[in-house]
Amino acid sequence: MSSPDPSSQLALPQRYSLTTQTVHSLKEGVRSGHWQAYLPGERDLCAQLQVSRPTLRAALEVLEADGWVTASARQRRLICAGVSAVTEVGPSRLIAAISSRPLLEMAPTSMCLVDDLRASLNSAGFGFELHISPASYTEHPDRSLDALVNRVPAAAWVIFGSKDPIQQWFVRRKLPCLVVGSSSPEIALPSIDSDFRATCRHAGGLLRRKGHRSIALVLPKGAFGGDADSETGFLEAMAAEAAAAPAVIRHDGTAPHLCKLIDRAMSGPHPPTAFIVARGLHVVTVMMHLMRKGKRIPEDVAVISRDDDAFLEHAVPPVARYATSLSQFTRRVSSAVRRLAEHGREPVRAIRLTPKFLPGGTV
Repeated sequence: MSSPDPSSQLALPQRYSLTTQTVHSLKEGVRSGHWQAYLPGERDLCAQLQVSRPTLRAALEVLEADGWVTASARQRRLICAGVSAVTEVGPSRLIAAISSRPLLEMAPTSMCLVDDLRASLNSAGFGFELHISPASYTEHPDRSLDALVNRVPAAAWVIFGSKDPIQQWFVRRKLPCLVVGSSSPEIALPSIDSDFRATCRHAGGLLRRKGHRSIALVLPKGAFGGDADSETGFLEAMAAEAAAAPAVIRHDGTAPHLCKLIDRAMSGPHPPTAFIVARGLHVVTVMMHLMRKGKRIPEDVAVISRDDDAFLEHAVPPVARYATSLSQFTRRVSSAVRRLAEHGREPVRAIRLTPKFLPGGTV
């Protein structure tokens, strides 16, 4: 049998390296006119693109080889004249995302989402930048957002884990924006999130069927939309059982404060026999503190994590939790933000993905 003609074989799918993605983002920034005459310094570029300096330098070498930039005597990269002339035409194909925390301080699942989103958008011909702006997540974000939007000529914006003030600002400015998280019903922005209301309703019902009557939901203060939905679903589950004594524990995000509140709840008239906890790191705090106090899990106290983090399956016992498909989530986000960039609008709707319950040894 003759061997097949190599030219007729299908090309193998490729996953772009981070250097290739960085090259694409740099070229898109130049093409859109984001940078004029010179590129910023390496430190600023690393911060904007959320990559390491070795990755950035490798990408800059590609740009120099392709004739997009040249190194000046002061080691500043000069944007080549022929390139900048081309870049002033055509709409921007830059997607800009805003986060309150740097990439390395995000939860592992959020880090993976950002990396996968960057790869998906780059493969579709879009640049992607992540801008860290804690000031945009305050009660008065106008000045910070004005400066950011004036500086970055993005075709569409993605905001991670945002609160009402930043969302309302984008509504007022009528800028194409997608919320990765939840929005209040009165905010006219498209959003994509896990269905935390259904998750906590399911978790509460599961614990009640296991015989628990005093159950606590643990949330951070300053709840985002998804945390408010969690409380709604939890209270709906508890309303079906007249004997239940539901409690919502709101902490400031630090381990000492959370432990203090757990102690207060456990010494009250109706100590919880089960906890539903938001955020993987806070699940670890709750479990370790309970065990330090002599409580056995799940014999004395049950624990369910509202969220999934890879390290939770390595806990002893493995933590019962809810997981949303990261690949499905990324596809929905990428598709929605690309439509925003290409058409300037997206139907104002709340897309909620139903997580899957992963049984563990903590219930």
